[in-house]
Amino acid sequence: MDFLQPTTWGEALEARAEHPDALPIAGGTDVMVELNFDRRRPGALLDLGRVPELREWSADDGVVRLGAGVTYARVITELGVELPGLAMASRTVGSPQIRMRGTVGGNLGAASPAGDSHPPLLAADAVVEVASAARGTRQVPAAEFYTGVKRNALEPDELIAAVLVPAASGPQQFSKIGTRNAMVIAVTAFAVALHPDRRAVGTGIGSAAPTPRRATEAEAFLAGELDAAGLWDSRGELPDSLARAFGDRVAAASAPIDDVRGSAAYRRHALSVMGRRAATWAWDEYRRAA
Repeated sequence: MDFLQPTTWGEALEARAEHPDALPIAGGTDVMVELNFDRRRPGALLDLGRVPELREWSADDGVVRLGAGVTYARVITELGVELPGLAMASRTVGSPQIRMRGTVGGNLGAASPAGDSHPPLLAADAVVEVASAARGTRQVPAAEFYTGVKRNALEPDELIAAVLVPAASGPQQFSKIGTRNAMVIAVTAFAVALHPDRRAVGTGIGSAAPTPRRATEAEAFLAGELDAAGLWDSRGELPDSLARAFGDRVAAASAPIDDVRGSAAYRRHALSVMGRRAATWAWDEYRRAA
């Protein structure tokens, strides 16, 4: 197996073009598991750990450009205000050692339905920036990036450069169900983001369908009900009946299966509860910010 180690973004794209069978590796927290268990044997490994451009983030005109190599630990310590939902999700990823190595770009590349970063990225209307040496850069909305179980929209010669995430204009929440409190793969997960600047609601569901997905009907329902009741302006208390109806619609948007971590019925029930609670938590925070 060849080992490719570019030191610039241009070199990385050229290496990808010349070796389309190469498996990109950043923190290695997913890739090394697959290699150790002999689940994958790529023709080459493309190590992106020495490409400085991937480890940078910047904020411009209300959008955070998060380099694909930025680790979960840095999201937690450096972006808790701008990207609170993603920071919350990052705190639930593995152990401290995994959070120091694992990257949001790697999570996107793996495209696991249970990836912790996916729900908050969906809720925030994130866009994935990908690039190739031959065709340049293009942007793919996160909602269109996941194409199947552990499959994504990347072409064979493309790499993930960054993810573009609008900075939070309102409260965000992330909730995750697992079999223990730490180092757990989600049985199911949910994220919600309030966008008061445009009176909208964003959602993201994880580990309850072949791909991470949004609950678009639930989003439109809650945003519409808040608007109709004048709650965006009054910041009045969120009725429990409205929170429950939202949770039910979140659960209805899922398509879970039975597996060793949990049943489909349990996942739907958990999503209805998480949807209700996360919406209530986010709304309470919105009221306190008045």
